[in-house]
Amino acid sequence: MSNFLKDNQSPLDYVTIKVDENSHISIKDPKKCLNKCENKPCTYYCPTRVFSWEEQSNKIKVDYSRCIECLACPFGCPLNNIDWNFPQGGYGVVYQPNGQ
Repeated sequence: MSNFLKDNQSPLDYVTIKVDENSHISIKDPKKCLNKCENKPCTYYCPTRVFSWEEQSNKIKVDYSRCIECLACPFGCPLNNIDWNFPQGGYGVVYQPNGQ
């Protein structure tokens, strides 16, 4: 994550994430990512790298366990192809002061 670091700190240093079994983020139509999305912006604008492109399977991988709920992904997708919901109660992000 070196290109997202400031003063050698990761955004994940300031949150605790309780991960649900079910993802709160999904790709609506994976074929759109493959056929219509030229540069896969979700793979670089997410500050915690929730999204990555898998060459072998030609699809976007979603690692929802890294999500800090910043809501950038649904607004940054040029094809409106990301479905994002708040995690169900008791799961998701708890922000911490100074990484404690």
